[in-house]
Amino acid sequence: MARKPLQLGRAVAWPKSPTEAQIDRVPNPQSDTNYVVRFAAPEFTAMCPVTGQPDFAHLVIDYVPARWLLESKSLKLYLASFRNHAGFHEDCTVSIGKRITAEIKPRWLRIGGYWYPRGGIPIDVFWQTGRTPKDVWIPDQGVAPYRGRG
Repeated sequence: MARKPLQLGRAVAWPKSPTEAQIDRVPNPQSDTNYVVRFAAPEFTAMCPVTGQPDFAHLVIDYVPARWLLESKSLKLYLASFRNHAGFHEDCTVSIGKRITAEIKPRWLRIGGYWYPRGGIPIDVFWQTGRTPKDVWIPDQGVAPYRGRG
């Protein structure tokens, strides 16, 4: 099956759902080298599947690319497609990690979903593909645990 043209460099409509969203990849010019790429999305939004109210998270995605890099505009559009998606915190976080992994086939990927409290309880969700490759520096995700007023 042929891939659709890249969304980069042209106007595209916002995807209506995560399943409709296109994730683009580009060749990795350093595919012979292990290194970490990090994307942070501090304003991620989805909807509670029970109440329909908005849920907010700070997502951090780290990956060690192989043949492909994740194209950032397509990631932005994909993450924005969750704005009208009803899903529990755990499902949203893990499905994002799995979808990116399926599209770019990295050597390793982890996602941290740091969800803001609703009902007085913050929920943090973490998923990764397997063991961290050797000789790769994986920095802390840098998101402090929720501390309320301090």
